[in-house]
Amino acid sequence: MVLDFKNFPKLTTQRLVLRAIENTDYELIHKLRSDEVVNRFVGRDNTSTLEKAQEFILNIQSLVDKNEGLYWIIRFKENNDLLGSVCLWNFDPENEIVEIGYEMLSEFQGKGIMSEALKKVIEYVFEEMKAKIITAFPSADNVNSVAILKKLNFELEDEKYNNTHGNVENLVTYTLRNSKTS
Repeated sequence: MVLDFKNFPKLTTQRLVLRAIENTDYELIHKLRSDEVVNRFVGRDNTSTLEKAQEFILNIQSLVDKNEGLYWIIRFKENNDLLGSVCLWNFDPENEIVEIGYEMLSEFQGKGIMSEALKKVIEYVFEEMKAKIITAFPSADNVNSVAILKKLNFELEDEKYNNTHGNVENLVTYTLRNSKTS
């Protein structure tokens, strides 16, 4: 599995740009991390401030620098407004497993944006990183998230894999296997 993010992978789709997080994104990150709908499903308290958003950005940049995570800002091609984010982390190089996480501002949910972004990230994980399995751990109560995963051919599993989430209610495990390496 390839974990080298020195040249951050900017990804594009028909409508979207997925880019690295920047220091100037702190207001956008604060908005995302204080969205009550999003927070309810990711087990996060709404304690975001502009200062905490700046700290979060520095933490993410450090993880990327150490090849311990990737974090994309999702935006439309025609403007720089934050729609949501996708992250890869919890890498298990020995077993070639990557965890995917994602969140979308509530006003952009239900428009196919996240599915479009995730398809591109999945392609990157399997083709560039050469991972064998992608894991996702949504709340079973988050029917929209579960529906996206099912649409993208993730399968519900009993095994916990690289799950480190203790603060999400009704957590379930979904996996997607790289069909080219199975």
